[in-house]
Amino acid sequence: MTIPSQDELLDIIPIPFKHGVLVVTRGVDAFLDGNHVALIPLINRHMNCDWGDCPKEDAISNNWATHKGERIISSYKLNSEKIWIITEWDRSATTILFPSEY
Repeated sequence: MTIPSQDELLDIIPIPFKHGVLVVTRGVDAFLDGNHVALIPLINRHMNCDWGDCPKEDAISNNWATHKGERIISSYKLNSEKIWIITEWDRSATTILFPSEY
């Protein structure tokens, strides 16, 4: 297997992927109950390869992962809280969690 150079990785265009079962942690579920916010817009961003507030290196890794079947992680703000959305390498599940729950 040939590992692409950094320049080649920058040119990788992400492709659609399946999210599998959607899972929300207890912490996120409790936060949603108390704050009347919706996750659907963030899930849609994740599924449309908008990786949110993650560092450039992570965005490049995510683009690569859509082609190679590796784990994908996005980072967003939900109100003032950071939230992660992680799709497993085998696309069996996507988990929505706070970084402290990782």
